Amino acid sequence: MSMLLKDIAEKIGGKIIGDSGVQISRIANLQTAKKDEISFLSDKKLHKYLAESQAGAVLVKEDDVLPDSGITFVVVPNPYVAFARVAQLFDTTPPSCAPGIHPTAVIDPSAKIAPTASVGAHAVIESGVIIGEGTQIGPNCFIGKDTVIGKNTKLWANVSVYHNCVIGDSCLFQSGCVIGSDGFGYANERGEWIKIPQLGRVVIGNRVEIGASTAVDRGAVDDTVIEDNVIIDNQVQIAHNDRIGYGTAIAGAAVLAGSVELGKYCIVGGTSVFDGHIKICDGVEILGQVGKNINKPGKYHSFLPVLEAEKWWKLFPKLYSVDKIAARLQALEKNVREHLPADDAGNSADSKDSSK
Repeated sequence: MSMLLKDIAEKIGGKIIGDSGVQISRIANLQTAKKDEISFLSDKKLHKYLAESQAGAVLVKEDDVLPDSGITFVVVPNPYVAFARVAQLFDTTPPSCAPGIHPTAVIDPSAKIAPTASVGAHAVIESGVIIGEGTQIGPNCFIGKDTVIGKNTKLWANVSVYHNCVIGDSCLFQSGCVIGSDGFGYANERGEWIKIPQLGRVVIGNRVEIGASTAVDRGAVDDTVIEDNVIIDNQVQIAHNDRIGYGTAIAGAAVLAGSVELGKYCIVGGTSVFDGHIKICDGVEILGQVGKNINKPGKYHSFLPVLEAEKWWKLFPKLYSVDKIAARLQALEKNVREHLPADDAGNSADSKDSSK
């Protein structure tokens, strides 16, 4: 498909500087874009490629427009958001994961499937399930007893949703994710593990996207809750009783232990790890390991830089000596303070000099 640039700009609220009649057929990056393609500049590090770009048009902020460059610009407040909107315009026929009700699907007679919903081959839908209008259940999916799924939600192949879960409207679940599996709850009696039945649910809001092979455990007693507009990447672990606030994003391979409460609009970097029973306030960006509450919005990083193997193995044993080094340093400081001369006011000579 192709679109006139003026039509694209109108749909995304952009201002054209240059030729509004350019025909755009696809999106490309600044370095490879051709005359029938649109690109965008959202990273200042790529600004050096702007002047030489052969793109038919480039989405930019006003400050990045190059006068008299011959390039057609579409000025927008946020080029990356504009890129997302343009990509949606060109993604007019996303594939269906399940057209119609496949004859091999196993559906309990008590399940209520909306007329416009679809169920793929070999899917299993148990008793009491409710599936809303326009929702697609992909091949080999499992929907457990009494689960409720809203409207226009899409489950790709091999998604498992356990019993009594609640999923909202316009959600997207990638292949292999598991919703409502048992949380890791056990008591120990003289060396024997006693399983604690996980009696809560998983409750997921609207417009939530969950990546491939991600697990969201059901609550032990209370529910595990994921609020609206949350995005979760592949291979993430959300443990029992966690609560993820509105608009939060969690990147791949992050691990949240039980009873973690993440606030609204948080950003969690890949491979981050959270200890259990901690609370993170709204507007926190995290990369690394989190072992205590965070009560102030901002960026928090906790990780070691990568080193050459030889340097790392020389440095690592010294970490065991940090306590001894600190104790020696404190003793030296104390000794210095005790032997410094003091003036009549009782202040040490060096503090007096340093104040001049």
